[in-house]
Amino acid sequence: MKKFIAIFAAFAIVTAFLSSFNFPLKLTKSQFKFKNTTSNQYHTGDLIFQTNTAGQGMAIQIATKSKITHVGMICVKNGENYVYEANGPVSLTPLKQFISHGSGNHFTVKRLKNESVLNDSVRSKMITIAETYIDKPYDIWFGWNDDYIYCSELVWKIYKNTSGIDIGKLQKLKEFDLTNPIVKSVVTERYGTNIPYDETVISPAAIFNYPDLIILETK
Repeated sequence: MKKFIAIFAAFAIVTAFLSSFNFPLKLTKSQFKFKNTTSNQYHTGDLIFQTNTAGQGMAIQIATKSKITHVGMICVKNGENYVYEANGPVSLTPLKQFISHGSGNHFTVKRLKNESVLNDSVRSKMITIAETYIDKPYDIWFGWNDDYIYCSELVWKIYKNTSGIDIGKLQKLKEFDLTNPIVKSVVTERYGTNIPYDETVISPAAIFNYPDLIILETK
């Protein structure tokens, strides 16, 4: 009995000591904050951006004067999150895999301010249109036809062909900074001396800076 009283007294002292620090002994669900990046907080049509300086990444950053080098469109299927992207042949990539390809696993997700524009019918069309691009080869020349597709072109055309929204300002190739040696090297390698300065281009940065997008998450 004495041993029980001693244990109880010790427990009471420890409990009183811990309570003086003003934190709960047991976290409630609302207090335990855990960000699950594969939860259904995302909606089909959300856009996910990332940075990668490998390959042409640094040249894109310099030419567009932005850290953003890649963009894809999130698609929710059967409660799981995927990304339609052109990083090589167009593919539907699991979200976690997409995130792992960015520098430091960093990413930003953006959503239309007026999300009601993307009703169920529009979202269904987005998936239908996106599927028509699956396996299309990556466009290293950044042309505007559909024979080859690059990342921001894929996203822009999905939005335009389903919602009518121009999700980012179109530019001409000549509007980018092509004077830097790193950019010059990439441009020369791909075009030689026949550079299509008047080619229509949509950059990841132009979509990222579209004023009617809001940040949903950044990590």
